[in-house]
Parts: sequence; structure tokens; C-alpha cells
Amino acid sequence: MTDPNVPMEGGPTASGQPAPGPGKTMSGLLDPKTGVVVQTHSGTQLWLHRTSVFLFVLISAVAGVLLVILPWTPEWTDNYLLLSYPGLRSLVTTGFFRGLCSGLGLLDIWIGFWEALHYHEQP
Repeated sequence: MTDPNVPMEGGPTASGQPAPGPGKTMSGLLDPKTGVVVQTHSGTQLWLHRTSVFLFVLISAVAGVLLVILPWTPEWTDNYLLLSYPGLRSLVTTGFFRGLCSGLGLLDIWIGFWEALHYHEQP
């Protein structure tokens, strides 16, 4: 018995395109040893994936550096938004809060570089 959702070999599919040949599926190649579908990507999809990983790493690194450095500068407490909230300003100026923000920045940098180091493309 065959799966009704898988098109028959040689017959047309719902899109009118011919069905894939033996060993192929609609979304990639079928590994005969494991029976797992290996995804194949076009050149455009591959470059979009590379670009998205690059942008993620870049944004993570920039946001991390800002979160590490900015809490220790005068702009952190002497800004227009905090002038009307003295209670919030006293919280933001504590060393614990500044250290917490810097720690989140280091974590953000680490996550970005982790993604960059562990990036690999499917064959």
C-alpha cells in the first residue's frame, strides 16, 4: 500500500510538473541507506541563509558591545528619558543593574560568535 500524499512515480503532480524519479522526493533526495530525505537547496536559498546568519552574528555582536560599554558611560544615566523618573534613575545607576546589562551583553556576544563558529551548510 502506498502513501496517498506521495505522488506516483512518472505521473504528474498537483502542480502539473512531472513527479520525481526513483530515489528523489519533492523536497530533496532520498538517502537509500537510512530512508531519510536529504534537503537540497537552490543557490538563492543558500545565499539567503548565509546572509541571515551573517546579519544575526553582526547584530548580536553590535548589541552585545553596546550593552557591555554603554551602562558605564554618562549617557546611561544623563538622558532625557530618565530625568522625569528619579526612582527608575536610581535603579539604573546601581552597579548591580549596570553589571547585569553588561553580563547580558557578554552573553549576546557569545551567542553571536557561537552561531558563527558552528555554522555549517548541508551538502
